[in-house]
Amino acid sequence: MIEFIAQNMAPIMFVALVLFLLLGYPVAFALAANGLLFFIIAVELAPFSNGEITLSWPLLQAMPERVFQTMANETLLAIPFFTFMGLILERSGMAEDLLDTIGQLFGTIRGGLAFAVVFVGALLAATTGVVAASVISMGLISLPIMMRYGYDSRLATGVIAASGTLAQIIPPSLVLIVMADQLGRSVGDMYEGAFLPGLVLTGLYVGYIFLITMLKPQSAPGLPLDAIGYHEPNSSRGTWQLGLLAVFSGLVGYYVMVQTGIAGGADFVILLISVAVVVALACAVLNRLFGAERVPATAAVTAVLVAAWWYAAGTGNLAWTIAAEMAVAAAGYALLVGIVERTTGLRLMSRIAEQVTFVMVPPLLLIFLVLGTIFIGLATPTEGGAMGALGAVILAGIKRILDRNPDRLNPAIIRQATESTAKLSAFVLFILLGARVFSLTFYGVNGHVWVEHLLTSLPGGQTGFLIVVNVMVFLLAFFLDFFELAFIVIPLLAPAADKLGIDLIWFGVILGVNMQTSFMHPPFGFALFYLRSVAPKVSYIDRVTKKRMEPIATSQIYWGAVPFVIIQCIMVGILILFPDLVMHYKASETRLDPTEVQRQFDNLQLPGTGDGDMPGLPPFDLEPPKIE
Repeated sequence: MIEFIAQNMAPIMFVALVLFLLLGYPVAFALAANGLLFFIIAVELAPFSNGEITLSWPLLQAMPERVFQTMANETLLAIPFFTFMGLILERSGMAEDLLDTIGQLFGTIRGGLAFAVVFVGALLAATTGVVAASVISMGLISLPIMMRYGYDSRLATGVIAASGTLAQIIPPSLVLIVMADQLGRSVGDMYEGAFLPGLVLTGLYVGYIFLITMLKPQSAPGLPLDAIGYHEPNSSRGTWQLGLLAVFSGLVGYYVMVQTGIAGGADFVILLISVAVVVALACAVLNRLFGAERVPATAAVTAVLVAAWWYAAGTGNLAWTIAAEMAVAAAGYALLVGIVERTTGLRLMSRIAEQVTFVMVPPLLLIFLVLGTIFIGLATPTEGGAMGALGAVILAGIKRILDRNPDRLNPAIIRQATESTAKLSAFVLFILLGARVFSLTFYGVNGHVWVEHLLTSLPGGQTGFLIVVNVMVFLLAFFLDFFELAFIVIPLLAPAADKLGIDLIWFGVILGVNMQTSFMHPPFGFALFYLRSVAPKVSYIDRVTKKRMEPIATSQIYWGAVPFVIIQCIMVGILILFPDLVMHYKASETRLDPTEVQRQFDNLQLPGTGDGDMPGLPPFDLEPPKIE
């Protein structure tokens, strides 16, 4: 019996960990206690294990070094930076501004508010990187509005919870940072690989909402006309002017990116959007400053910028030339807008176009500049996070000055964001330290070999492995959140995936999408708990319509989440079937042609006066000197 226990210590240890977690012990302490307890047992049973256990008491001396290595990990330093950046932007009122503006933009379109929630959820995902912040913000702001205008409770709550979980997969996601660290891969590659799947998943959410509006129009009505703002003097919406500005800015961005010589890929898209949003913001600012009343001033500014562009092009400096071209394009567009409005009365820059530009561009610019510097290799994720945190504070400060509203940025907001960041970072670090203690013992009892043999022997090769692993992670997500899954399960799965020839970036993105379901699983999904905390529990009187609104039941929140969990599972299947959605990250890698390298070595000849001689030096004396 003792021999059996000693030779099967790994599965016994894993089952014990599951029992600890099911009993409700904190994950960090359950991991550490399980590791230390089985270390003692394993050392005592080592003589009976037939070589399966390689632990000994002196090995405990490695524990302080493992703890220090964890705390000195610079990759994980990106987590507090991105968390702080997102919390500052969220608490400065950005989420409220975005939801209000995008909701107005969709207007009377059926499901417009739901579409707005998905798009804003994607933007908040790219700024906060924290699911709780996204879900709570949108739950407080958009849920009462959706209920006010007759949305189905299940659809409204499901859209809000699902959109909040986009923070899991859209860069700069915290889970992707942890995933890259556990898989031993670059965070930049993980971000680049997850960028397109994040957009596809957002598109699937939008497609589901569109399908619901077709099948059940009463579930997602459009806004009534009296709730629509930002009208033009002729009572039109002015949305086509926004489309015109977007097309113009996109064309300028494409023209600029072609000059840089950057090939396609996520970095090309990110930088193109960065250029486009800068041009759009410049167009809106110049139009606001000058407008149709000051066309001569706009023309003078345009002429000066054209001269600057001419001079920059003559110097051959590509960066200055591109900057001048962007400025000339924006000034030229503002001049065209002014001339057309002055001569024909037609406004090419509507109120809604200006509002959307002023509200969306600053956070978009910060997001894409941070991701762009990471994607092109100009900054590490940690440096990009630090830049984003500083940029968020500056952006909130600018909003405070422009709006003359101290609630945009004040010491209380800084303190709250700092405290929340410290709590989350400590939470992550404690789980990671517990996982280090657990892994020391688990590897010492050959647990990694047991898991690897178990998984690599599955039928179906790579596809069979991916299916079984994703089913297992999906089931574990009912009880564990994504940090716990990342620190406990991923280190056990990665060696088997690597041995089967599975690209670990692809593997990490697939599991990242799968682990989103840990926030959506009834009854333990954290996103559902966050939404439950802000959803009305009793009936109330709506402050606008003065009607009595019914409370939202917990069962409605759970049923609303089910379709989006199914969509996330479909997305996992899409990634398994179409790996190129992730593998495009390799397009930016530097590739060497082995044939060309060999040819250059074959042609390499050292000049000299003889074999092995260098010019200007005496011939090599191959005989050892004589010592007299």
